[in-house]
Amino acid sequence: MKQSSVLVGRLKFIILSLLGIYLFLVPITVTDDKGNPETSLPVAFLANTVLGWIGDYAGLIIMLLICFSAVMTLIYSTVFSSSTKRSITNELFNVNWIWVVIRIIGAIFAICIYFDFGPGIVVNENTGLMVYNDLLPTLLAVFFFAGLFLPLLMDFGLLEFLGPMFAPVMRPVFKLPGRSTVDNLASFIGDGTVGVMITSQQYEQGFYTRREATVIATTFSVVSITFAIVIAQTIGLMDYFFQFYLSVIIACIVAAFIMPRIWPLKQIPDQYSDGSTEQLNEKIPKTHNPITWGFEQATEKAVKSPGVKQFFVNGVKTVLDMWLAVLPVVMTIGTLATIVAEYTPTFSILGAPFVPLLELMQIPYAKEASETLLIGFADMFLPSLLISDVPSDMTRFIVGALSISQLIYLSEVGGVILGSKIPVSLGKLFMIYIIRTIIALPIIVILAHIFF
Repeated sequence: MKQSSVLVGRLKFIILSLLGIYLFLVPITVTDDKGNPETSLPVAFLANTVLGWIGDYAGLIIMLLICFSAVMTLIYSTVFSSSTKRSITNELFNVNWIWVVIRIIGAIFAICIYFDFGPGIVVNENTGLMVYNDLLPTLLAVFFFAGLFLPLLMDFGLLEFLGPMFAPVMRPVFKLPGRSTVDNLASFIGDGTVGVMITSQQYEQGFYTRREATVIATTFSVVSITFAIVIAQTIGLMDYFFQFYLSVIIACIVAAFIMPRIWPLKQIPDQYSDGSTEQLNEKIPKTHNPITWGFEQATEKAVKSPGVKQFFVNGVKTVLDMWLAVLPVVMTIGTLATIVAEYTPTFSILGAPFVPLLELMQIPYAKEASETLLIGFADMFLPSLLISDVPSDMTRFIVGALSISQLIYLSEVGGVILGSKIPVSLGKLFMIYIIRTIIALPIIVILAHIFF
């Protein structure tokens, strides 16, 4: 490479990667509507600011996007179903019948909720209304800024720089490439949906195998610290927040160590999106150390990075992909899951076998706690709501910490995973959720007995 190109590449890598780190990974203090200080991230602050600007129009925009997705999917999957043309519209809308049905149902739900008519089980503050009014507006805004600015983390060398340094840890401990460190940090510090977006794109671009992408999405896509604070407030344990979040981190790290080594994640093929199985080379030449080799790789990546126009074109494509493919899935799956949780005893019945185990672990109000163990698969907030009136601090602590450590819930992260390009089924997500519960529960219980 020419010396001038190398200099430009280094500057692009350093400046744009630092900007990406600031936007997605650096906590900032902002004031809420009541003037109280709270911790956020720049990208979340931008999303909330835009939501404040568009106000009530967010619901209309969401309804139109979901309906547009359903109509275009119906057209492309029938009239143009045999088309093999590579275009953004064909890739977005020419899908198999399962996704056609999901997007149509999502459109029906969105119309019913927006115009306030239809079945009460759908138009209910604990089911469809909760998903539509509380969750989807946030995803709408977060997807916009995350889609536009994710290339700052992915396209200008940051992953290449960190890969050689963290591969010696990530490979033996979590069975993952070193570059996945950024995905994991983006989830832990920022938001699980952002981590899923990064992972999905890295899988599409051939940097992760199907197994690696599934492991990252289902093991590290933890909700943000901000949401953990909301959970702690709901169960009335803000005085124990340090112990609370420490328990979540320990449980998640242990689960992340075990899960890739057992079924079903272990059995997923190490196959890249193009069908190849040859693992990416992460060896460092003898002439370099991890830092110098990472810097050289990052510079090379930055030199080949897209220009300003292509940067925004790629960003808009990502935003449209998330809006038109993921929002309908979250609308459908989230609403159906909360309906099952609200109107049927399904999750209470599934949790009943855990009562003897919880009693053996000497958890107060074991029956009440058992009813929350699996309901979090529908929505992570439900266990905390159900347990908030139980008098035992220990029980509320265990249920709250476990609900976060279980990680996969269909009203957000689970729905985003299903709507992404990562090939994982609903059934496999549920089994991963169950196994995470079995791993995390005893860890959190032991810590709760120490703290209380």
